[in-house]
Amino acid sequence: MKAVRFHTYGEIDVLRVEEVERPVPGPGQVLVEVRAAGIQPGEVMIRRGARHGRWPATFPSGQGSDLAGVVVETGPEVRGFAVGDEVLGFTHGRASHAEYVVAEDVNLVVRPDGLPWEVAGSLYVAGTTAYATVFAVDPRPDETVVVSGAAGGVGSLAVQLARRRGAIVIGLASEPNHAWLAAHGVVPVGYGEGVADRIRKAAGDRPVDAFIDTFGDGYVDLAVDLGVPPERINTIRDWQAAARVGARTYGEGSAASAVVVGELARLAARGGLEVPIARVYPLAQVRDAFTELEQGHAHGKIVLRP
Repeated sequence: MKAVRFHTYGEIDVLRVEEVERPVPGPGQVLVEVRAAGIQPGEVMIRRGARHGRWPATFPSGQGSDLAGVVVETGPEVRGFAVGDEVLGFTHGRASHAEYVVAEDVNLVVRPDGLPWEVAGSLYVAGTTAYATVFAVDPRPDETVVVSGAAGGVGSLAVQLARRRGAIVIGLASEPNHAWLAAHGVVPVGYGEGVADRIRKAAGDRPVDAFIDTFGDGYVDLAVDLGVPPERINTIRDWQAAARVGARTYGEGSAASAVVVGELARLAARGGLEVPIARVYPLAQVRDAFTELEQGHAHGKIVLRP
């Protein structure tokens, strides 16, 4: 089977699509023929070695957590799944950027009817991270919440989940994404110099009650300057700033469960959550996919299709 591998830390050119042996599921595991698998900014940091102290790679290393596909083989003691089932979920084995992947049965849910493969295969990391960020700041009805990176893979879901809580959401994004945010009930505000004043203007007479930072690059300090209590600031990028001011750092790992993935999948399938898909690439074009991701302008998720 074909799978993405890299044999040393480095830039995009270290990624290869190689022929490897098809894995065999063990106890409590199933083999999934992958139909879609999202890619993540965190995978860039791992591939570069920038997260070696926290998430070291063992070479040759695979990639990929998100997955959706069809069960083609089951190991012993599998519960709840059979050959032919359509599933989505995740693996902690850095292995879903491939034609086949082994996954634990407890990390999968049945794909709801009507949920597109591209959405199903890109829901885990972005979805559970967005879920955790909103949980961390606990927006209440009519409170004002600011989200940085509001049109990105995580931000585009976080703004919708915060709106479902009844919050007034201000989304920081580039101009081309303002129409999408406004259509989802979010007040769009542009990046750049003077952003604090634009946020205050958008908030009107209301204080900014909470801040979700999906971007890093100074937004934790901006939230403090806006008067947001540190316990209601959450960042998934700037851990150093969070430690300095006492902000929270809830992310993917804080909500990494099939229960949360299933809840989000059902919500998306019935139209209660839009998961924007920026572009779908064939597995062979994994370098092109990460080139677009690393440019940082994609609205929504970038997905691989084996």
